[in-house]
Amino acid sequence: MDERPETELISIPATPRVSTPEIQTPSGQRSPRPAGQKSSTAWTPTSFISPRFLSPIGTPMKKVLINMKGYLEEVGHLTKLNPQDAWLPITESRNGNAHYAAFHNLNAGVGFQALVLPVAFAFLGWSWGILSLTVAYCWQLYTLWILVQLHEAVPGKRYNRYVELAQAAFGERLGVWLALFPTVYLSAGTATALILIGGETMKLFFQIVCGPLCSSNPLTTVEWYLVFTSLCIVLSQLPNLNSIAGLSLVGAITAITYSTMVWVLSVSQQRPPTISYEPLSLPSSSAALFSVMNALGIVAFAFRGHNLVLEIQATMPSTFKNPAHVPMWSGAKVAYFFIAMCLFPVAIGGFWAYGNLMPSGGILNALYAFHSHSIPRGLLALTFLLVVFNCLSSFQIYSMPAFDSFEAGYTSRTNRPCSIWVRSGFRVFYGFVSFFIGVALPFLSSLAGLLGGLTLPVTFAYPCFMWVLIKRPPKYSFNWYFNWILGWLGVAFSLAFSIGGIWSTVNNGLKLKFFKPN
Repeated sequence: MDERPETELISIPATPRVSTPEIQTPSGQRSPRPAGQKSSTAWTPTSFISPRFLSPIGTPMKKVLINMKGYLEEVGHLTKLNPQDAWLPITESRNGNAHYAAFHNLNAGVGFQALVLPVAFAFLGWSWGILSLTVAYCWQLYTLWILVQLHEAVPGKRYNRYVELAQAAFGERLGVWLALFPTVYLSAGTATALILIGGETMKLFFQIVCGPLCSSNPLTTVEWYLVFTSLCIVLSQLPNLNSIAGLSLVGAITAITYSTMVWVLSVSQQRPPTISYEPLSLPSSSAALFSVMNALGIVAFAFRGHNLVLEIQATMPSTFKNPAHVPMWSGAKVAYFFIAMCLFPVAIGGFWAYGNLMPSGGILNALYAFHSHSIPRGLLALTFLLVVFNCLSSFQIYSMPAFDSFEAGYTSRTNRPCSIWVRSGFRVFYGFVSFFIGVALPFLSSLAGLLGGLTLPVTFAYPCFMWVLIKRPPKYSFNWYFNWILGWLGVAFSLAFSIGGIWSTVNNGLKLKFFKPN
């Protein structure tokens, strides 16, 4: 009988590495684990299973421990997953990446609110306008970083929605009271405003392209709202947040393109002869103060999108070695670089081109009013078409939290995922409710200052409070003082800007429109 080496006689086959289980979602998608993960030198709970530690251990035990190490590092935090999350649009698919994060953040961060920034400059002037825009940009970038870090602040728990993080910081009841209204208003209110702006832009696009050959009975503005709403409902049938990454890419590209075209076309034309860069004068000091507060609210409203940060990060896989905040922050930095490249030129270039003659509807309205006959029809039509595409894309990402809420209520009651027909029914219902609200409140898209004041805490105040309450920095340290001061400043500014927005709305008699076509 041949003598075999002792190690062969007692060797045991290596235990295959256990993979993270995949859950079949209602839309038929799977959430695979990320491949090609890079090694990290940071300490992990399995760092003690190192070659130095394993050297005196026999081969079979070494293989078992190595396989156990790989499994633990793959599972990561051993996060407790809520089975219901696999049925909901935001968390149904968790194969997002840094590119998706950049697309979603850019699509959510640039939109129609950028076009009204020159209106704020007309009340603030050059110095205060640029200063307020710069401070707001840096402030919201800091609070964005806070939200990205707090997504997995507690080991074993992912806060997939803004309201969930608010509940963890402020308590179950208070968190809902503080965060639910502004986040719902940002989602539903923005979707309604997008219907108004998209419908009116489609009408102007049709007028520019058709010209004098238009029929004697063109569609009314409300009918254009309905056309735009129908297109939004068709696109909203995409099942989850990851599935609209392509639409977010289209929205990001169109936003960058039309923002650049608008300010380039404006500054390339001859300026109006009566232009002035002095802040608009008002009959009383109180009127001037309220107008400045409303203008600052417009600047604050330009930086919306924080209500979607946690939701976007929830679409990414996360392990201890590769936490979700790394690709999320990488994508967000790229997105907000381009956001700055859109907002600052539009605000500065628009104010330079039109000064305090800027209409209340913003730079696109000014471009149509002052230069509709001097700019080639093709360029003007392309600009309006890009705005329509961007509104269609932005509607999807801002409506996703509402879709998620509808389906969460259904699945919690029935303990089963939504069928395709139920999911489609929710989205059709939401689209037409937004349409009817838009028809009943056609001035909604003009209330940028008021909307900025009401929703300002979501971006500028709550994240600072959440950081202190969850991370608990040392009391009376710089970090503790800094976040408390920023948070309370955000609350104070929210009240002031809301009062300014209400005054501006009442003073203008709710007669503002985003576009005022001739």
